[in-house]
Amino acid sequence: MKTIKLLSILFISSILLQSCSNDDDTPEEVNEEELITTLIATLRDASTGSSVTLTFRDLDGDGGDDPVVTPGTLAANTTYNGTIQVLNETETPAEDITLEVLEEDDEHQFLYVIGGGLNATTEYTDADGDGNPIGVTFNLTTGDASSGTLTFILRHEPTKPNDGTPASAGGETDISAPIPVNVQ
Repeated sequence: MKTIKLLSILFISSILLQSCSNDDDTPEEVNEEELITTLIATLRDASTGSSVTLTFRDLDGDGGDDPVVTPGTLAANTTYNGTIQVLNETETPAEDITLEVLEEDDEHQFLYVIGGGLNATTEYTDADGDGNPIGVTFNLTTGDASSGTLTFILRHEPTKPNDGTPASAGGETDISAPIPVNVQ
C-alpha cells in the first residue's frame, strides 16, 4: 500500500512540475535581411538632363561567378542628381528592396566611397525622420578629368549620425558595389 501511495505522489508531482513550466517567453521577432543581387545608380546631369546608369549585378552572391558591372563615363566639372535602386533579381518579378530601405530608413544608409584617383564629391539629398542621411538620392559633382572607383555601400543598422565613412557608420553591409567611373 505504501508503494502505491508513493508512486501516486511521484506521478502527481511530475504532472504538476510539467504544467508549471514557463511558456510565457515571447520569442524574439526574426527580421531576415533581404537578398540584394543588383544595384542600379542613375546619374542625371543637373543642367542637360542626360543620364548615365551604373550597375552592379551579382546573381549568385559572394563567391561563385564575378559580378557583372557596367561602368560609366561622366562629364568633367558637372553636377549629377543620383538615385539608387537595389533589387533581388533571384525572384520573378524582381523584388525592389529600395522600398524596404525607405520604409526602414532609420535602419539603413548608403555610403559612397570614392577611390583610385576619381575626382568627385557626393552629397546626401534625403534624410530619415531624425534628419540623418539615407542616401537613396544624392548629388555627385565631378572635378577635372580622372578615373577611379565609386563604391556604393548599403549599411543595415548603422550608427547615426556618422561622417559617411564605413568606419564611422558601423552596422552590417547589405551590399558593397564598386563601379569603375571615368570623368572626361
